[in-house]
Amino acid sequence: MTDPPVGVFIVDDHAVVRSGLAAYLAVIDDLTVVGEAADGEQAVRRLADLAARDCLPDVVLMDLVMPNMNGIDAIAEIVERFPVCRVVVLTSFGEVERVNAALRNGAMGYLLKDAEAAEVAAAIRSAVRGEVHLDPEIARRLTQNLRCGPAGPALLTPRERQVLALLGEGRSNREIANVLVISERTARTHVSSVLGKLNLSSRTQAALLAIREGLAPGPQ
Repeated sequence: MTDPPVGVFIVDDHAVVRSGLAAYLAVIDDLTVVGEAADGEQAVRRLADLAARDCLPDVVLMDLVMPNMNGIDAIAEIVERFPVCRVVVLTSFGEVERVNAALRNGAMGYLLKDAEAAEVAAAIRSAVRGEVHLDPEIARRLTQNLRCGPAGPALLTPRERQVLALLGEGRSNREIANVLVISERTARTHVSSVLGKLNLSSRTQAALLAIREGLAPGPQ
């Protein structure tokens, strides 16, 4: 028995972009477009309608600069109201501040609109698996902009260094709890402590730092 196709919802204020994405995704067997919206406000409203019919998408492809409700605000609302939906940003804007804001609000991926079509599909599949997928240029910018202070990971306790290493492997709070044989709540507390001590705004930044410091293997 094969898995059902991954449902994708497209949010972009340009109709030609939505049409192009929908046409591409339509020819991929394991992906299917279940809806679209022209801005964040419309997206939240239409997702609520889909939720009422138990038809929420697996992944929302989200532009950032749109009228009525921008993508950054829409990500936060979607993640809070529809936690089963993963959000992947697809935008023309790659400033570190926007990237950090999107990841902080819960985005599971960040791509620029010059990405190859295959990379968009890869980011969607990664999001479904609970993995963060970043455009290589975005990942480079985030790494360059890490601000951890002179001591960096030396500020962490041994347990927190273990947590940082597991973040570098892309582990969720539940997975960290299982590996360390602690409660999920304790794992969440450790993650918050790591982010706070290192002055990081997202798990993705922590993962990049762990890889840079040799605490976790980099992408193969």
